[in-house]
Amino acid sequence: MKFSCEKYVLQSAIAVASRAAASKSPIQALEGLLLQADNDLKITGYDLKEGIFTYVQADVAEQGSIVIGARFLGEMIRKLPDGVVTLSTDGGNSVKVKCGRSEFNFMGMSAEDYPEMPGVDGLNTLSLPQKTLRSMINQTIFAVSDSDVRPIYTGTLFEKNKNELTLVSVDGYRLAKRSETLEHTEGADCSFVVPGSALSDIERICEDKDELVSINVGAKHISFTIGDTVVISRRLEGDFLNYRKSIPENFRYVVRVERSEFMSVIDRVALIISERNSSPIHMFFNDGSIDCACATPIGKAEDVCVCEGSGEGLEIGFNDRYLMDALKAAGVDELHVCLNTASSPCVIKAADGSDSFTYMILPVRLRAGD
Repeated sequence: MKFSCEKYVLQSAIAVASRAAASKSPIQALEGLLLQADNDLKITGYDLKEGIFTYVQADVAEQGSIVIGARFLGEMIRKLPDGVVTLSTDGGNSVKVKCGRSEFNFMGMSAEDYPEMPGVDGLNTLSLPQKTLRSMINQTIFAVSDSDVRPIYTGTLFEKNKNELTLVSVDGYRLAKRSETLEHTEGADCSFVVPGSALSDIERICEDKDELVSINVGAKHISFTIGDTVVISRRLEGDFLNYRKSIPENFRYVVRVERSEFMSVIDRVALIISERNSSPIHMFFNDGSIDCACATPIGKAEDVCVCEGSGEGLEIGFNDRYLMDALKAAGVDELHVCLNTASSPCVIKAADGSDSFTYMILPVRLRAGD
């Protein structure tokens, strides 16, 4: 095996594939990357749950394959001087890497030890622009659960209904929903849950451009084809929340706020909240203002956010981080905060009436003295 490739191209491809390489595994080969030189160079990372492979244009002098530790390979290529990198093997597992006057000689692992990635039978196919998928993931992934108590909630629901794609994440305290119209779709309606870890990688790989991402949905796995890169992930199995019945449709109070001002007020009041001294932020929805207050052993903080509308003095407590996560991801200048009672969910939507995204947050039950 022998190939040559520009350093920055090789470095970028290694970084992408390394996202799926196992950090620690009883199968040593899974801690490495599989390099396969044929007409082009194919680099693969796989941890038995998620796999990423990407193709790189390279000058292949001799075909072959080898497995090299992902962390070591990434660091080595990063520290080489700029220029053309040449990697070769001796027919066994001995590897030589040269770039300029720098040279490394080390042992790799046999490609025969590398587990085969699963195929995707492609029962359904849908496509959407990279920038759209990246935006949809960004506006929902923060609400994915980090608890294994309900494994199904450690992923995001993808629901295709006719020509509309909806992503929903929920962790028991909040829900994030984003919908988008599809221009390219094949097959029947379907729904599936993608692990949040895979979606984080997909979000980073997607670029801010209109080039399409092709999503193939199989019985047990899903593949995302993004340019020269393919991400394959297992589907999460289980019963996902019926989000349509969970989100209230009618509200007693609706107030309009400027997102940036609301975020600034919450950020200031939350300065006295810490891991040791946690406390909800009290919000009083008055006529034309949202009065915010918080008290912890550190001290007290108060601030006011101007709004349009009135909540007739309704007092609600919120976890500051859950609220800020939603506001950061909203991406629009003005929002509607929709309320019913102090114990019912709060729903945040775009003030322009578009229904592309919805955030639902459960309030914190306030106790005397909070």
